[in-house]
Amino acid sequence: MTKIRTLLSVTTALVALASPALAQSRGDMTLGFGIGWVEPDSSYSNTAAGPLRPDDDIRPTLTFEYFIADNLGIEILAATPFEHKVELQGAGDIVKLKHLPPTLSLQYHFDLGSGISPFVGAGLNYTHFWDEKAIGVLAGTPVSLDDSWGIALHAGLDIDISDKAAIRADVRWMNIETDVKVAGAPIGKVNIDPVVLGMSYIMKF
Repeated sequence: MTKIRTLLSVTTALVALASPALAQSRGDMTLGFGIGWVEPDSSYSNTAAGPLRPDDDIRPTLTFEYFIADNLGIEILAATPFEHKVELQGAGDIVKLKHLPPTLSLQYHFDLGSGISPFVGAGLNYTHFWDEKAIGVLAGTPVSLDDSWGIALHAGLDIDISDKAAIRADVRWMNIETDVKVAGAPIGKVNIDPVVLGMSYIMKF
């Protein structure tokens, strides 16, 4: 909840600063190349196997946004596969895995003048887990994680460096929860709920 409140505070601050001037026009498109740091919730999830918590990871990201109206765009987030290890409290890492979190968001952009444009958005995240492998004390045991659907919040700031390019700093919160099975038996749900910090180069069309 602390991370959600922080993201909502950032969103509120950006909206309060924004002016009503147009940031983007209907039919415009942007393509972004960047990096994303996925930082899962720092708390442990209680399961039948014990308290579990995944670690963080940094990977390249790609975004595409199409403006369906002035200031209002639909964005899709993609990335190369993130890789994580899952820690069992007191026993070390017990699982390593890969996941992809494609996210679709509806976003509103503001214009502060002087080439500065904050934005806020909300949408839907789908997270696909695969290549799960038990390690450490669980080595050799079959492990699986179910795919996840959840809401996603987004806020950021674009700083123009030319008429057709900008540098973006942004933050996302994603509701990611997955049911975990060990040796085919359900052990409970792991709440990942990460904050994703990003930095991108944005091309405007």
